[in-house]
Amino acid sequence: MKRYGLLGYPLTHSFSKRYFTERFETEKIDSTYDNFEIDSISKFPDVVKDNPEVIGFNVTIPYKEQVIPYLDELNDSAKEIGAVNTIRVTRTESGVHLKGFNTDTFGFESSLKPLLKDHHKKALILGTGGASKALKYVLNKLGIEYISASIEELKENEIRYEDIDEQVITERLLIINATPLGTYPKVETFPNIPYEFITDQHLLFDLVYNPEVTQFMAKGQAKGATVKNGYEMLLNQAKKAYEIWNAEE
Repeated sequence: MKRYGLLGYPLTHSFSKRYFTERFETEKIDSTYDNFEIDSISKFPDVVKDNPEVIGFNVTIPYKEQVIPYLDELNDSAKEIGAVNTIRVTRTESGVHLKGFNTDTFGFESSLKPLLKDHHKKALILGTGGASKALKYVLNKLGIEYISASIEELKENEIRYEDIDEQVITERLLIINATPLGTYPKVETFPNIPYEFITDQHLLFDLVYNPEVTQFMAKGQAKGATVKNGYEMLLNQAKKAYEIWNAEE
């Protein structure tokens, strides 16, 4: 039996455990998926050592960056982004080899691309946390120029939320919510941007997937914009992780 697991803290509600458990039952796959809730990334080596059947991990908040020093190798996208959400564990007589990947890039790109039109040449990313790194990697790959809205000290290609005006919204017809605002149970929250300037040319992509329609999306819909939540992205990155874990070397 193959085992997989999720690293993070806290793990109060886990999409990954639910998704993989249901998949294994439906497809009669002889595998299990467990949550490994650790309050410090320093405990990760013990998790690997104490669970020798585990051949793959997903990684979630707050360890996508903290786990990297514990890995033996990164694939190109994980290296460039500086964040890992999937680890393949290879165990041989000579020891354990841990390779990190970032499947958020695949999840985001495969979910976004079918919705893109020729006029989606510039993007506004709301948020500068770990999730935004994979988005930037994909936007660069697709040739879409972007700026990010930040509540912290400004870095290159970042602006303050209060500087998002009519010109910014009019120029940037792809707007991505990479913040947790609007996530259940705080469904009444949303990023503070001037929604009155949204048009039917806009595409609003929300990484939040619960609820199905966030306030951010609803405000876009009211202006005729195309909207998409993060569920398909989450689904696709999970499928890609499973491929990686079971790929032939």
